Amino acid sequence: MIKTLTRWVRRAASGPTPIPDALWRQTLRHYPFLRTLSAGEYARLKRLAEHFLDRKEFVGAHGLEVTDAMAVDVAAQACLPLLHLGPPDAPEEALRWYDDFVGIVMHPDAAVARRQRTDAAGVTHLYDEVLSGEAMHGGPVMLSWPAVQSAGGDPDASYSVVIHEFVHKMDMQGGSADGAPPLPRGFMGARNAREAAAHWLRTWAPAFERFREQVVMAERFGAPAPWLDAYGATAPAEFFAVACEAHFVQPERFAAEFPSLSAALREFFKQNRPLARA
Repeated sequence: MIKTLTRWVRRAASGPTPIPDALWRQTLRHYPFLRTLSAGEYARLKRLAEHFLDRKEFVGAHGLEVTDAMAVDVAAQACLPLLHLGPPDAPEEALRWYDDFVGIVMHPDAAVARRQRTDAAGVTHLYDEVLSGEAMHGGPVMLSWPAVQSAGGDPDASYSVVIHEFVHKMDMQGGSADGAPPLPRGFMGARNAREAAAHWLRTWAPAFERFREQVVMAERFGAPAPWLDAYGATAPAEFFAVACEAHFVQPERFAAEFPSLSAALREFFKQNRPLARA
């Protein structure tokens, strides 16, 4: 409680601690999809990342020491989806999307989670699931540091575990993650929330079913594998998160292969409006 109060007092008095320019440039150099931003977007993203770091607490698991550089790498990717969402004079207000948690737990490698599943016959199965990240509803975000570092490293992939888990957090603002996040007023010209939700469903549900069929054909019958991560076929929420990864990591290819989803995401993330000066 005292740490939280101190943080709020410091923020009100002088704002968050600036990210050193050398450290910021190091992060931008490492991730190719961050190097395509305009000068105004760089400045706005840096401001968002500074406020993000002021509001979140990093914890290293299994002896991992979380350095400033590691935290900045996470912050830059986590804030990328928020880049156009805040008001012109206070872009950090977009961080309200992440207000339901404080902690970010960093693992030195993939984490193993014990899972339980009950099948249609009522039999309970226990199994281990290997995770590179996980977003918990109302709780912390878990990230594997090697997975964080690998984002954008493969030119034929569209991977960012940070973007994946943080858009899950955005999805969860409407309740449990279901691939249908709360939509902005007037989304795609909708007159009300019900109309906006119906438009989202008409766009995403058929795309998910087509993608799931592609994955099944590839895995069972040797058809060409789809470009997107096959994990997106496991549930609509995962399809949304995987699509968002591709949208930010390889936007041109994503737009070419999924034009309707690209248009929906550009509208959702307000990328269609001119960027005002931060």
